[in-house]
Amino acid sequence: MARIEVSHASVLDAPASAVYAVIADYVDGHPRILPPRVFHDLTVEEGGVGAGTVIRFGMRVMGVDRRLRARITEPEPGRVLVESGLDGNDVVTTFTVESLDDGRRAAVRFDTVWTEGGIAGWIQRILAPPFLRRLYAEEMASLERVARERA
Repeated sequence: MARIEVSHASVLDAPASAVYAVIADYVDGHPRILPPRVFHDLTVEEGGVGAGTVIRFGMRVMGVDRRLRARITEPEPGRVLVESGLDGNDVVTTFTVESLDDGRRAAVRFDTVWTEGGIAGWIQRILAPPFLRRLYAEEMASLERVARERA
């Protein structure tokens, strides 16, 4: 089994509280930061904001479309939010938001970890990190824009 870990961090020129609120809002905020060429059909099954939310969505990568589900937890409300895969999907993405400049800006980090066996694991270990880092950079830019609109 290959363990794949991908991280991306940025400093956003948007209030930390607004940044976290966008990430935690799976009804209106989070869907607005996801690149539509990759993510589609995000549906809230339970909750909608923060801990207790359950989502399902499609993800299209290299011509392959996958349907995924995840449960949202908030180990540190207002600072750390975690999406944990359901239904045999072991992908875990942690979103961490640190306040900078008395809350006027935010240091944001996305960390994703999963395991994959066999040849697929070997291929993903090579191809997934650069792909996800580019994708996360796009999401960060959208996150900054949406958070500034909301602030």
